Amino acid sequence: MKLTETRIAIIGLGLMGASLARALRGHCAALFGVDSAPETVEKAAELGLVQAASVKMEEIVPQADLVIFAAPVRATLGLLGRLSEISNARAIVLDLCSTKAEIVAAMDKLPARFDPIGGHPMCGKETSGLENADPAIYREAPFAIVPLARSSPAALALTGELVQAIGARPLLLDAATHDAWTAATSHFPYLLAAALVMATPSDAAPLIGSGFRSTARVAGSSVPMMMDILTTNRANVLAAIQRLRESLDGLESGLRESESEQELAEALTRARERYQSLVGRRD
Repeated sequence: MKLTETRIAIIGLGLMGASLARALRGHCAALFGVDSAPETVEKAAELGLVQAASVKMEEIVPQADLVIFAAPVRATLGLLGRLSEISNARAIVLDLCSTKAEIVAAMDKLPARFDPIGGHPMCGKETSGLENADPAIYREAPFAIVPLARSSPAALALTGELVQAIGARPLLLDAATHDAWTAATSHFPYLLAAALVMATPSDAAPLIGSGFRSTARVAGSSVPMMMDILTTNRANVLAAIQRLRESLDGLESGLRESESEQELAEALTRARERYQSLVGRRD
């Protein structure tokens, strides 16, 4: 099935789901939406974001060839558990969740009529909600595709076509690698930003510039969303914290001891080179 022939239901019309709906306009046969908030459903219909929307999954999901979960991790886990009761129709099932191990385990328990595949676009904003929807957040964003052993070639092909249609960059990964990498590049940096903000004196606010803002920006993210992410990727994030402690110990030692200044400069030079290498590899 081609994307242009596919009827898509997006479960969760917050920032990610609503932005995806906008990005998919003109690329699929039909777009439907589900959200637990009646006011969000009403707004989505009012804006013409989807052809039909409801607070009830059972009114929407049976109409879809592709069901996309754009809710937070723990909410998605609960909804996946209800999916078999809600619809007897065959469908490909995709998610956009930030952690994958628990999600793909839940997907693997779905009945055979569902064809599940994991997904995670590495994008977003500090602001949330349908009112902040922006299809541009997906453009050039890495989009991890995480197949299960049972995922069909059709599910993989349709997901790849969707990723291309919204302008993102596909990256095929297994769940364990995905969760280890995102702990290092996304989940742990959130804790680092939170720690930086908490360690900064309020009196210093007049001297905050672009460096602080860019480093601390993600501390403004939704706490419930980040708690979902951190607690479903706990081991990988804790390992990243330990690596930081070791790095900070070395930097602190180099700064504290005047005879170690050369070692500190060398360590910072290595860090600068590593930053350039990491960013260069991403681009």
